[in-house]
Amino acid sequence: MALVAKYWMRLVAGGGGGAAAVPPLFLHRLSAVRPYHPSVYEVKVGIPEFLNAVGKGVEAHIAKLEAEIGDFQKLLVTRTLRLKKLGIPCKHRKLILEYTHKYRLGLWRPRAGSPKQSA
Repeated sequence: MALVAKYWMRLVAGGGGGAAAVPPLFLHRLSAVRPYHPSVYEVKVGIPEFLNAVGKGVEAHIAKLEAEIGDFQKLLVTRTLRLKKLGIPCKHRKLILEYTHKYRLGLWRPRAGSPKQSA
């Protein structure tokens, strides 16, 4: 504990920055942040794969969205009024828009063989 306090005081005092200020005892913890197994993502994402990965009943609208919108890139920029005109319920519209926003930001991607797809 005294060693931790010593390194903490040196760090707070500005006695070092970057990796040199990190005590050697804690270097192994920095590598533990990344997962050991990389996530398996869908290579080609289309409207069916996307809606199946979202789940929660949204997959019931696959045929309707493919017929009216057609392209996954168009789905990513579709607004709520267009989805409402297609007859998609409010809860499902919110889910579709939420996950398309996350997908555009790169925060979420459909996983290959996700539990939602097989359920």
